[in-house]
Amino acid sequence: MSFLASNYKRRNLSFKKGKGSYLFSTSGKKYLDFLSGIAVNTLGHSNPRLIKALNAQAKKVWHVSNSFQIPEGEILAKKLAKKTFADKVIFVNSGAEANETAIKIARRYFYSIGKPYKNRILCIKNSFHGRTLANIFASGSKKMTEGFGPKVNGFDHFNYSDLNSLRKKVTKNTAGIFFETAMGESGIKVHTKKFLREVKKICIEKNILLILDEVQCGIGRSGKFFAYEYAKVKPDIVPIAKGIGGGFPIGAVLMTKKVSNCMVPGTHGSTYGGNPLAMAIGNVIMDEVFKKGFLNNVRKNSKYFLGKLNSLKNKYPKIIKEIRGIGLLIGIQVSVDLENFINKLTQNKLLTIRAAENVVRILPPLNVKKKEIDIALKILNKVCSEY
Repeated sequence: MSFLASNYKRRNLSFKKGKGSYLFSTSGKKYLDFLSGIAVNTLGHSNPRLIKALNAQAKKVWHVSNSFQIPEGEILAKKLAKKTFADKVIFVNSGAEANETAIKIARRYFYSIGKPYKNRILCIKNSFHGRTLANIFASGSKKMTEGFGPKVNGFDHFNYSDLNSLRKKVTKNTAGIFFETAMGESGIKVHTKKFLREVKKICIEKNILLILDEVQCGIGRSGKFFAYEYAKVKPDIVPIAKGIGGGFPIGAVLMTKKVSNCMVPGTHGSTYGGNPLAMAIGNVIMDEVFKKGFLNNVRKNSKYFLGKLNSLKNKYPKIIKEIRGIGLLIGIQVSVDLENFINKLTQNKLLTIRAAENVVRILPPLNVKKKEIDIALKILNKVCSEY
């Protein structure tokens, strides 16, 4: 028996090592990992640069707390600010923590300028921002909040990509409009450039902060460093995590100087947030993602992969309903039992994960090779042919 709680539905599969896009099970089998720890392993497994950085930092100092300056964090914050809209950064440990912090910042900002009544956050119904109490109620999902009452107040909801629904829910109390630029857990749904631009206009008109959750779709996953870059909009707050750590727990909130001024000493803290080990890893990830040609290669591989997947959809219209995605955040909506389909992929040594709306989520490392994409396509074709 396991002494672990049963809050995860784990597959009967474990791994002893990984290399690049591959994982090797404890029974010696080789799997193509197109799950990447749920969009986490940006550079795949056992990346030499990440190992070198972690080992070097581990011999110096692991943890000192934010009672002191952390030079490695100063360097990473500067890199993030120089490459994005942001002026200031707060480091935390996870996506859920980053999203909670973003909510706090939005409310604190209006409090700091004498408008404490602006404290409600407008989110998409049936979205996903993490598993903390505030985040599950931000999701507007009955399934996620069931049994976790009383309700955490302060959240309103509009329908996915529906500007009329959004406008109706905006009130004088709305502090922030908060959603994933490209939705992962909710079924790989990508907002249009027009939608993002219209939301930004509403935010400017109504004095509302635009909070774009790029925890899953950020750090190059979309083919640009941030998915909002395609629409050329400027958010006020962006929570990140997952890919920035390449497998090491890192989260952060990026924000403009105007917004950051409200976060004075004592307003927020994190014991492990910004620790030297995490910062050493984050600095390498930034360097690698911004190497010449890296993001262009993500876009190139994405175009190839999505094109081939759409051909597969045309070949198996009764199995594949829709191909969704941006960059290497890809979804295959199937018309068959989702769990059975994913199990068949696993049996054929391709690792994927589910998302809402009967979608198979495909999240290869960002440095995946074209020949590895071809292997995945061959497996997908084989599984589809068996129905």
